[in-house]
Amino acid sequence: MNDRAAAPSAGLDDDIAWPEDAVEVARIGEAWGIQGGFKVQPFSGDPQALFCTKRWFLRPAEVQPGAVARPGASAATAAPAAKAPAKSGAPAAVRLSAPRTLKIKHAREQGDGIVATADGITDRNGAEALRGARVFVSRSAFPTPDSDDEFYWIDLIGLTTVNREGEVLGTVADLIDTGPHSVLRCVDEAGVERLIPFVSAYIDSVSLADKRIVADWGLDY
Repeated sequence: MNDRAAAPSAGLDDDIAWPEDAVEVARIGEAWGIQGGFKVQPFSGDPQALFCTKRWFLRPAEVQPGAVARPGASAATAAPAAKAPAKSGAPAAVRLSAPRTLKIKHAREQGDGIVATADGITDRNGAEALRGARVFVSRSAFPTPDSDDEFYWIDLIGLTTVNREGEVLGTVADLIDTGPHSVLRCVDEAGVERLIPFVSAYIDSVSLADKRIVADWGLDY
């Protein structure tokens, strides 16, 4: 999985600093209506990360999907939105070519996605220019999980997983969405991969402070 918190080496095109804890949470889709609205496809089934701040950070579309999960849930990667054919006689929208910020005026859930409006985006061409852009928000702006046993996917990546005997099962490299629950993909120093269901039946504890997960899992499972 790619580094979702990676930031551009330079600033944004509007001279606002890119946050060091930026996390990719969504992609912008097609225009919505004629007054600058646009669709957004979040990477989580509970897109609270998009509602927790009015400032979104954008990067141009790349074939490099990322994800972040709501507390206690799985997440899915998403491919860049397909380019829509230009209408006959209509000028083609100029796509985003450099990192920038969006000051969100309004965002609401619409079906399985989100519809949003932003300052400076006033017509359909302006909205289409954002199509495919990768949306990041600052990790520090995420809402606090509702309970101690709920976690954001991004916070689990890199944690060391051990079993009850203290044997190292590997480092969390990724999470896999199976539908009913998430699965930790752990890789040890020898390159051995282990898939561990992220459910209470197998996970004894998670300590973000200690960067450690304890699981009821054997080396030979």
